Amino acid sequence: MKAGMHLGLSFTCTLTDPYSVVCGASGGIGQPLSLLLKASPLIDELSLFDVVGTPGVTADLSHISSVAKVTGYLKEDDGLKKALTGADVVVIPAGVPRKPGMTRDDLFNINAGIVGDLITGVAETSPKAFILIISNPVNSTVPIAAEVLKKAGVFDAKRLFGVTTLDVVRAETFVQDITGEKDPSKTVIPVIGGHSGETIVPLFSQAKPAVKIPADKLGPLVHRVQFGGDEVVQAKGGAGSATLSMAYAGYRFTESVIKAIKGQKGIVEPAYVFLPGISGGEAIAKEIGVNFFSVPIEFGSSGAEEAHNVLTSVSPEEKELLEVAKAGLKGSIDKGVAFVTKSPEQK
Repeated sequence: MKAGMHLGLSFTCTLTDPYSVVCGASGGIGQPLSLLLKASPLIDELSLFDVVGTPGVTADLSHISSVAKVTGYLKEDDGLKKALTGADVVVIPAGVPRKPGMTRDDLFNINAGIVGDLITGVAETSPKAFILIISNPVNSTVPIAAEVLKKAGVFDAKRLFGVTTLDVVRAETFVQDITGEKDPSKTVIPVIGGHSGETIVPLFSQAKPAVKIPADKLGPLVHRVQFGGDEVVQAKGGAGSATLSMAYAGYRFTESVIKAIKGQKGIVEPAYVFLPGISGGEAIAKEIGVNFFSVPIEFGSSGAEEAHNVLTSVSPEEKELLEVAKAGLKGSIDKGVAFVTKSPEQK
């Protein structure tokens, strides 16, 4: 429910009626993500925002016989403010997709500004919202969001997440060829690090139930998880990227967050977070050498309640992967922070 939108009162929503917003709802990820969220029985109010196409997407989804009431807004007439006011959960898939030959770093110059503007809107209208960032490059856009929120004086590390669930979904799916598990989601595989290429570190050694991967298949399996996005871009002939699988992953993560908001216990999902601001995270940050990093997070009604340290049990091969991931992450994090903290002349 939109807080403070009735009878002039100012109040927070109950745990049973989270008001969710999708920013970038008309895009390749945004449309299927909005469809999945509209179908979710956990969502009562769903607001859609984008710079184009939102009225059509909203009208289409509003015909679906599910619980959520859908509203849509464009940029004109303070649309972003109207969409975000009173929001409890804000999911951000906004931005341009990767194209053939384009690295996630190439996306930075375009998507950094988009994310910065949206987060400014969140800071002004719904500073207590849980913010779920899908926009790439996540390794940089989450630090950008953190810096914008810090400048506004409303940063809460427990409520800001980079959605890395697609890496988890890929690890679960790709290992199925080895395990033969009928339902790949039944195999829990922690995926830590970042959300691009070699910064992604799947911990197959910690899979539950345990999986036995032949030595000659481990390297190719890890590489496929790390570069699964390229596989989709190539398969689509350059006409798109991993939109449908990312929408599913975003939906899965959003539902986990909402379940925790509603009071469900024991929910653990990997997420890319500012570790020093989360219980248990500071020790991990010191060990790994970077402040932003994806680890399994235990969620509660206030957001990230505990960062689980899985570094103590990694295999020798995974230790090598972690060293490569750390090096890649540091530059991406620094670039995101600098985007906000440097003056326009320095950029």
